[in-house]
Amino acid sequence: MPAPQETLNPSSLDRWFSAEQQRTYVSTLIERGGLTRSRAEYFVRLWGYLLLKQQVETGGSLSQPLTQLQPLQDFVSCTHREAAELFYGHKDRGSDRAAGLMIDRLIALGLLEKRFDGQTLCIRVRSLPELKLRDLPKPTEPIRLQTDQFNPRTDAIPVANLIIGHYAEIIRDITPAAATRKIAKFLRAWAQEYPTCMRVLRRSDNLNPVAISTLYPTDSASEENFFLPPSRSFFLTQPGDADPYKMAVPGDLECTSVFVRTWIIDTSYMQGDHICQFLEDTQQTLIQMQQDFPNLCDLYSMVIHPVHESLRQALGFQKTLQEPQRPYYWIYLGVDRFLAQDMKQAVLSLRTSSVQPES
Repeated sequence: MPAPQETLNPSSLDRWFSAEQQRTYVSTLIERGGLTRSRAEYFVRLWGYLLLKQQVETGGSLSQPLTQLQPLQDFVSCTHREAAELFYGHKDRGSDRAAGLMIDRLIALGLLEKRFDGQTLCIRVRSLPELKLRDLPKPTEPIRLQTDQFNPRTDAIPVANLIIGHYAEIIRDITPAAATRKIAKFLRAWAQEYPTCMRVLRRSDNLNPVAISTLYPTDSASEENFFLPPSRSFFLTQPGDADPYKMAVPGDLECTSVFVRTWIIDTSYMQGDHICQFLEDTQQTLIQMQQDFPNLCDLYSMVIHPVHESLRQALGFQKTLQEPQRPYYWIYLGVDRFLAQDMKQAVLSLRTSSVQPES
């Protein structure tokens, strides 16, 4: 057992958080789609270090090794130098800059949050309900959520921020602020063209949106995009205003495809009941859209964020085209099969089974 008087530093992490314990958590985390073994190892080491550092900063002593990872109470300071020693201290490669980029990648994957005041970087581990939905504790006073139409006047900015937080990893050659403005602009444009296709889950107490669904009726001339690499469709998070997709006009009998451009629930509300509620609303929205587009039969989407991998499998979506060397891919399901599903059963299977990503 390490000596009680020993101080905490990145190089001593293995003494306070054993390699065996780390491997246990890494094995669990790599089941999460889009998370490689090396990223899982970096994340587990950082999580353990931040927990121990929080313990020291709140007056605790390092008398016992860490045996269980738990949520952080608050943001904890961590320099890029500390992270580099944690990630690469036992290797011949790695720098402060590389560690900073890795932290950003873990943030993009929905694992971390960071706060920077211009001088100090502080990090917190995010709640990870998508890992084990069955283990989520029931809140004593659950916040009620209600489905509603997207309101372009009040929802565009918060929904744009939700999208940016979810897809931060694919932002290229554009600042997050510029991407947020662009997304808000196009959300409002889509709502003006065809408001039926946009739905939200909002809190009943303050009416803030915590989920967004955009079922984009796709003009037949744009369908070729579904058979090209997913990155060709990363329009909202990259520079330029040339949308590769054109929205079909209600009454278009040649419109057969719906592109799920967004289907995101804030991770804080990613609980079985809320997932089921939003999926059932998505079914009702598609039924309503069939009145305007009677020949709808194909449902396409992309998996970019790993939280959606287990949901994809629970709903029966098939992978169709993988991005070369990247964990992004197109998925497909027939509209009729989606509408025929019992979403309560689908979510139940999501909560009670260990879903493994396909190879």
